Amino acid sequence: MSAAPLPTDRADLLARLAGAADFDIAIVGGGATGLGVALDAAARGFRVVLIEDGDFARGTSSRSTKLVHGGVRYLAQGNLSLVKEALRERTILLQNAPHLARPIPFVMPSYKLWEAPFYGFGLKLYDALAAGASLGDTRFLGRRDTLDAIPNVRSQGLRGGVQYWDGQFDDARLAIALARTAAARGALLLNRVGLTGFDHEADRVVGLQCIDHETGRSYAIRAACVINATGVWVDTVRGIDAQAAGRTVRPTVSPSQGVHIVVDREFLPGSHALLVPRTEDGRVLFAVPWLGKTVIGTTDTPQSTASFEPRAQHDELAFLLRESARHLDRAPAVTDIRSIWVGLRPLLRPASEPDASGKVATRTISREHAVMVSPSGLVTVTGGKWTTYRSMAEDVLEHCARSGLLEHRPAGVTQALPMVGGGATPGAMRPLSDAPGSHLYGDEAELLAGLPGADHELIAGLTEAMVRFAARFEYARTVEDVLARRSRLLFLDAKAARRVAPAVARILTQETGLDPALAAFEVLGARYADPLSADRA
Repeated sequence: MSAAPLPTDRADLLARLAGAADFDIAIVGGGATGLGVALDAAARGFRVVLIEDGDFARGTSSRSTKLVHGGVRYLAQGNLSLVKEALRERTILLQNAPHLARPIPFVMPSYKLWEAPFYGFGLKLYDALAAGASLGDTRFLGRRDTLDAIPNVRSQGLRGGVQYWDGQFDDARLAIALARTAAARGALLLNRVGLTGFDHEADRVVGLQCIDHETGRSYAIRAACVINATGVWVDTVRGIDAQAAGRTVRPTVSPSQGVHIVVDREFLPGSHALLVPRTEDGRVLFAVPWLGKTVIGTTDTPQSTASFEPRAQHDELAFLLRESARHLDRAPAVTDIRSIWVGLRPLLRPASEPDASGKVATRTISREHAVMVSPSGLVTVTGGKWTTYRSMAEDVLEHCARSGLLEHRPAGVTQALPMVGGGATPGAMRPLSDAPGSHLYGDEAELLAGLPGADHELIAGLTEAMVRFAARFEYARTVEDVLARRSRLLFLDAKAARRVAPAVARILTQETGLDPALAAFEVLGARYADPLSADRA
């Protein structure tokens, strides 16, 4: 069992913030990128503080397709450097968080004579790029083997398929593990603390002003280096910095909306995931077994603005259901959807001109990241993908050092750094396709079992002890925190999450003494449960 976890008592965290001297690094944004930078910097011995306006991973970082992958799509685009980087990082993530990231086999069915050899060659190249980091060999499947792997795949005209390996993970729980691992190395991390402005001296950023949303108290943070890692909102933060100096900023992000629907496992029985390499509009579609359900996604719709709680559009839902019907013998209908959730990808704005609608086709935009340093010294990182969060963090700190904002300290410290809970033996871990349970806590499962209510299951996969663990050790403050990101019940079955929410609220009130925002969760839960909510918005 790992060392005793650090409590996340909010009063203690705020007292540390109020009494702190200068920090080396202050990070704004608690998604995958910001948390990755916090961990890398803390592991190198820097004094680190991170603030997040909402909850850790509340935005894009909890709404991915749950895949740790090199990117078959990027292979088709010829972006071999990004694929190689992602495949390398995939292996590191699987090793450092074996309780939250596991290999999974994918099957790409073929219905035309040329499809299996064509896609098979590409996937063999995928294996070759992975080299020693391969999770398993790509192999060709006959019709019978394809049906055995994906029993509900469309059988009419099926010739066979190709099987390859990639990874999947629990994105929100990994984000919390990143936060806790950074905290164990001395970083100070606070959710529900929002940026209100920057402090400048001689036109240079020397710190920031922030507010604790729970108490309304303001705090000043001084730091040698300030990093903007706010995802699709980086341009807003860049604008706050620029406004103080009378400058303007050119937008760097083109948000792209990805919609996912969740249905019962019966639509994708077995342990294999389904990949459709080319849908009717040229996108890639995944159907993935995850935590006892099936996730189907994703769309790639350009957005002109960024919302904290984006909504699915009717045509996006129709697209996912229509494509499912094209590739499954028994396809889900609207009434089969257990949950629907939407994430915004912070894609780098292309140099090309938009189309007549004023939008750029985001599926053609690079998934690589960029690091920018403003004239004031504000460091901004945007773009990228979950799989490469660790290498992105190294790149950010390298830019900080080259810009004279930090001293140079050797990289690579997180390459073999287990996440909190990651000391469990990988062979003993269950696949991520299984229903949620204590196995997601890794080597902290024993600690979880010792908390009050360990034997009291509020609903399948969620015990009273898990709620207490979330409040005591995982920064959870509200019902949404627990049911959306510590447990993933809201993402798996929104109606079930609404049923259990009052019980979760009572336990949270016992743990924190605060209003657990049950009413707000009811509104959110209704939206996740209702695929047609967008039409009535």
